[in-house]
Amino acid sequence: MYPASSSKAFSQRPAFEDVPDVPAPEEALPPDQQQERRLSTNTTTSRRDETRSLNRPSRPASGVSQAALLKNKSASSTQQHPYFAEDFELDDRPHHASRPSESTIARNFSRRPSSNTREPDIDISAFPPPPTQPPRLSTSTRRSQNPTWDNVDKSPPRSSLLPPTSRLPTEIYTISYLVFFSIFGTLARLGTQWITFYPGAPITTPVLWANMAGSLVMGFLTEDINIFLTHHTRHIPIQNGEISPSDRTELMKTKKTIPLYIGLATGFCGSYTSFSSFARDIFLALSNDLPSPISHPYTGATPSPSSTNSRHPGYSVESLLAVILSTLALSIAGFLVGTHLASAVHPYTPSLAPRILKKILNPTILLLGFGCWIGAVLLSIFPPHNKWRGEVLFALVFAPLGCLLRHYTSLLMNPLVPTFPLGTFTVNIFGTAVEAMCYSLQHVGLAGSGLVGGGVIGCQVLQGVQDGFCGCLTTVSTWVGELVGMKRRRSGYVYGTVSVGVALGLVVVIMGSVRWSVGFEDAVCSTGYPNKVHG
Repeated sequence: MYPASSSKAFSQRPAFEDVPDVPAPEEALPPDQQQERRLSTNTTTSRRDETRSLNRPSRPASGVSQAALLKNKSASSTQQHPYFAEDFELDDRPHHASRPSESTIARNFSRRPSSNTREPDIDISAFPPPPTQPPRLSTSTRRSQNPTWDNVDKSPPRSSLLPPTSRLPTEIYTISYLVFFSIFGTLARLGTQWITFYPGAPITTPVLWANMAGSLVMGFLTEDINIFLTHHTRHIPIQNGEISPSDRTELMKTKKTIPLYIGLATGFCGSYTSFSSFARDIFLALSNDLPSPISHPYTGATPSPSSTNSRHPGYSVESLLAVILSTLALSIAGFLVGTHLASAVHPYTPSLAPRILKKILNPTILLLGFGCWIGAVLLSIFPPHNKWRGEVLFALVFAPLGCLLRHYTSLLMNPLVPTFPLGTFTVNIFGTAVEAMCYSLQHVGLAGSGLVGGGVIGCQVLQGVQDGFCGCLTTVSTWVGELVGMKRRRSGYVYGTVSVGVALGLVVVIMGSVRWSVGFEDAVCSTGYPNKVHG
């Protein structure tokens, strides 16, 4: 039988442990317990070494650890545990004669390599010193050290799609396109009004058809992805005539930098449509002064299509709503039809070669734009016929001024509020106010001469300002395009309602104060509504 103390000491020690406990000094124990403790510890250590050598892959050990193991093995082969040798015949099992030192056990069972096998220490002084962060300088200090600091830090990044072109030639070409297409758009608007004002016409506001046609062209130019695709955007993938929204935004930004596109969209479409004429017709419908073509037989003197009979005030409200709703509906429909038309003819739409644009169109339009404007001025001074001044020539003289003012006002003010284009709103309201004042002066006797509108020449100049300057300063095509392009419907409704409401308030205050006080008289010159008595 085993002694009680020996059995208790052996059972309290775990057979396998990762890190051996550090025993108390042997001098503090009685001699018999010191011998039992050495035997128990040596037996446990030997079994642990054997089990780990069988179950775990061998790993290199340091030179000191290997020497200690060989010494322990040789010592255990000569000594045996007295109790195990008596009962279980454990003579063949090796036992350590003495407990290995604590440093040896720690080195044998440590996962880290010995200090003898470690890499030599690296000399940190051999490496270059780490870079130091430059001191933060104030704005005034940077300006004093680098005179061009303002230009370098504040210059906007140039798009990788656009080539480095000179700004001055591009600006000159843009102005030339705007001048030329504003004259062309004014002629198109006056011609559309002429052919759509006829006896029996269901709609007696002829500018409505010009607004619809100009919006249609604007929708086509906005949706088209072929005509200006060659301008540094050929990398954009096109599938079934459609591109992704991000690519469409990128293409639109690129097109807005091309002088020809600016001339077509801002110059032609903006001048073809007129917001001020639309606001003027709203008031004329409200005050029952909207001219109507004659479509019934008459006797006696030739009636004037500008004179009307009195009616109930409720009909005036209906007329006001009819002009507003019909203009908005047809203009928005024209814009959407233009976008659908661009998608339909996409496979057949050619691309404009940049070389043709730079080498042929730009120099040609530079001569045509300013040449046409100078020609209109000369024809107004020396007209072939006096009637042409009021109907066309004065309008062509003032048209480029309104178009250029609208273009640069939109460039400056539209980016201020993304959900409310202030530039377009400002020019539409300002042009409407000028239109209302010119119309009022044209239909009353002036104090200086006592003649209505200041005489024939004065009446023709006022009509030229209305058709030319105000007609090109205000736009319906751009306004409708902004309404359709609003990402939030609420912003579109607010923008459209405020534009129409403010314009209506201005014409009521300016024109209404004359109409309901002294009254309107017939103009002494042609006002764009010809007397088409016989069709």
